[in-house]
Amino acid sequence: MIIDDDSLPPQPAPEEAWWRGASRAAVFRRGMMVAFSVPGLILLASAGGFGALANDAGFSLANAVFMMGVFFALPGQVVMLDQMARGGSLAGGALAVALTGIRLLPMSVALMPYLKGPRATRLGYIIAAHFIAVTAWMEGWRRLPRIPAEHRIDHFIGIGTGLVAATLFGTTAGFLAAGAVPSFIAAVLLFLTPVYFLVSLIATSSGLSDRLAIVAGAMLGPPLYIMVPGLDLLLTGLIGGTIAHFGARAWDKS
Repeated sequence: MIIDDDSLPPQPAPEEAWWRGASRAAVFRRGMMVAFSVPGLILLASAGGFGALANDAGFSLANAVFMMGVFFALPGQVVMLDQMARGGSLAGGALAVALTGIRLLPMSVALMPYLKGPRATRLGYIIAAHFIAVTAWMEGWRRLPRIPAEHRIDHFIGIGTGLVAATLFGTTAGFLAAGAVPSFIAAVLLFLTPVYFLVSLIATSSGLSDRLAIVAGAMLGPPLYIMVPGLDLLLTGLIGGTIAHFGARAWDKS
């Protein structure tokens, strides 16, 4: 994957360099604070919607919290919840979840190079990989290029830890409040995360290829969902990204 330097976030001014002289624990805690920011609160609300739906589907609180902590990806959790609530097999649910998880592979490939540094370990990579979902990926992509390489793995694990904690709390709260939350409200809460993702992509897009990719994805997503459900996200990314890449190159040459 070729990363255009012009598309990366700008480097911080000296007064913005909060990491100067910070210990590893302080860098980790700074990452955890994302749970109290807008992305963290949106994810907490989305997890609340999942908890309410899990209660309505007959799942136990322990099952709902376990799924949130292990999956940490709302689309996969909702797919598994739907499969099991309809009496589907565990193998069928696992296959459906695996298909939804394919979208995380290119996100991981794009983000992992930023985690390399003198403090990165194999265990750290494994932990960080578990945290790569939409919200954590967006925050990592936005924050990591702004800090030195030796702090990135600790900071991202802090981001992931804070977000997972927020989702576990949100799932528990949503599950316990299920009787007071209408099902359509719970479903609306689940859409907060993809809406945040889309808005963040628009806000952080800096090149023509970025904007073309967003437009192509928005146009290709609905028809591909109808034609090839399960593979729609993968094909939308591949086709839309290809169109955006070559479209931007053609525009630059013209």
